[in-house]
This record gives sequence, C-alpha cells and structure tokens, in this order.
Amino acid sequence: MAHYKYHQDEEDTGPSKSELKRASHALQDLGQELVALGKERLAKVPMDEDLRDAVKDYQRFPSHEAKRRQLQYIGRLMRNVDPAPIRAALDAFKGVSAVETAKMHRLENLRTKLIEDEKTLHDIAVAHPGADLQQLRVLRRNAIKEKEQNKPPRAYRELFRILRELEDGTAGEADEHEHDEAGDEE
Repeated sequence: MAHYKYHQDEEDTGPSKSELKRASHALQDLGQELVALGKERLAKVPMDEDLRDAVKDYQRFPSHEAKRRQLQYIGRLMRNVDPAPIRAALDAFKGVSAVETAKMHRLENLRTKLIEDEKTLHDIAVAHPGADLQQLRVLRRNAIKEKEQNKPPRAYRELFRILRELEDGTAGEADEHEHDEAGDEE
C-alpha cells in the first residue's frame, strides 16, 4: 500500500518529463521565430533586454555552430520569460501581413477591372464618394497607352497608389497639406 501512496505523490509533483520537453521545444520554436524577425519588428516585441541582446547576437553570428549554441541559450533565457506577450506579438505580425496581402490583391484586382472596363469607375464612385473620377479616368487611359507602347508603367502604378489611398481614406490629404502650406506662404 505504501507503494501506491508513493506513486500518487509522484503524480502530484508537477508536469511529466514529456510535458517539460514539449514546453521546452515550444520555447525553442518561439526563439526560432524571434531570430527570424527583422530589426523593426524585433523592436516591437515585448521582451527583456537579455533576451533581446541574445537574439541580436544570434543574428550577427556567421557560424552555424555558433548560431546553434546561441539558439539553445535563447531557449534557456525564455524559460524565465512569460511567452504569451511574445507569442501575441508574433501572431499579430502574421495576421497583419495576411490582411495586408489580401488588401493588396483586392486593390490589384480592382485596378485590373478598371483598366478592362471603364464602368468600374461607377463602383469606385459609389464606394468612395470623394474620389476624383476624372483623375482616375486619365490614369486609366494613360495606363492602357503605356501597355500598348511598351513604356514604363507609371500611370499603372499611380492608379494603384490612388486606389490604395481611397481604401485607406488618405486620398487627397497630401494635396490638402500642400494647399495649406501654399496658403501659409502668401
């Protein structure tokens, strides 16, 4: 009967060796994602300075073996850190880029549809009442000419930029700002 009691006490001591190993691997995977980030995104991730320095050191190391050892060190440091805010920041980066990619594809499709059919201007006018339809019409015409004459796609790119500004709600702000500055000079 004492054997049974010992076995029961053993279960109450905490996570199993397998659970600890899985948690350790999860932290190493998180560390792997951190070292793959660029400087700007890395700066936005909430973490202590020791971990941030270790990640920056990893990124500087040229040797595979040095990187392997540094990644193990990062894994050890992560045992003392709450991984939830780091995971949330990394997930936000993934979500933002997925949303941005979808938005870019939607705008590219709208631009293609506009170039193929001028009636798309009506849809744009309904969705964005402040849109400068004359400017869009001129850019559409120029984009078609550029393609026919194998010229650089300046109007094609400008069309995308304006559609993006309309979608973001920033269309015309630069023009208004320039107008304000011109008014200040008088």
